[in-house]
Amino acid sequence: MLKANQISCAFDGQKIVDNVSLDLGGGQVIALTGPNGAGKTTLFRLLTGELPPDPGSIEVGGRPLGNWPTPEISRIRGALAQESQLNFPFTVMEVALLGRLPHLRKGETALDYEIALKALQKMDMAPLAKRLFTTLSGGEKQRTQLARVFAQIWESAPDQGRLLMLDEPTASLDLAHQHATLQAARDFASRGAAVMLVLHDLNLAASYADEVIVMNEGRIIRQGPPAEALQPKIIEEVFGVRARIVPQPDGGGFYIATEPHSRR
Repeated sequence: MLKANQISCAFDGQKIVDNVSLDLGGGQVIALTGPNGAGKTTLFRLLTGELPPDPGSIEVGGRPLGNWPTPEISRIRGALAQESQLNFPFTVMEVALLGRLPHLRKGETALDYEIALKALQKMDMAPLAKRLFTTLSGGEKQRTQLARVFAQIWESAPDQGRLLMLDEPTASLDLAHQHATLQAARDFASRGAAVMLVLHDLNLAASYADEVIVMNEGRIIRQGPPAEALQPKIIEEVFGVRARIVPQPDGGGFYIATEPHSRR
């Protein structure tokens, strides 16, 4: 669904993304992680078309990204950037309905309201549907924006896949809503969508991703299933912390415990 071939990006002569290739298929969740300044958000901006790669190429659904008209790709791809500003006095429901804009012809239909409400319910925001967005807490705003993106690609387009891209979607959320958000992303993947998540929390990446990409200094250091990509040696080299793997008691996964190299 999303393919990047040897893409790079430089600012002021310094490469921020350096020769990155990846292939994200339908039904798959890829988590992109790495330390601050690793190039994750720049890569996200390249993959969404906000920045052009130089050099390299990006395809969505087998077509060059630049060949997609904005209204057409917006019907199959929902993307939420790390910083998404909205300062208009819209209600929570109106913000969720913004996700339906690519699908509208003459105005919102009953189906659009139904989808927006379901997306808000998914993010536990339906009880606040009539609240002004500007009066919400940071976490509530994030959950509303997530509902907007979910509403945008809620239904499958005929003969086309769907692509969900979220940059640090859990950054301002409490623990319960972090899990609810990532479970919602997994639900999209279970219905055939391709999902990319930028995450700082390695344990969330290990729990919800099929594959993890570890980046550092603009390059992919390791890519593979969580147990392969998040080995203690890799974590220590990339993040500069000690790490150990703790198996879950039920045998269904593992937990990554970290601590600084030196304690005072």
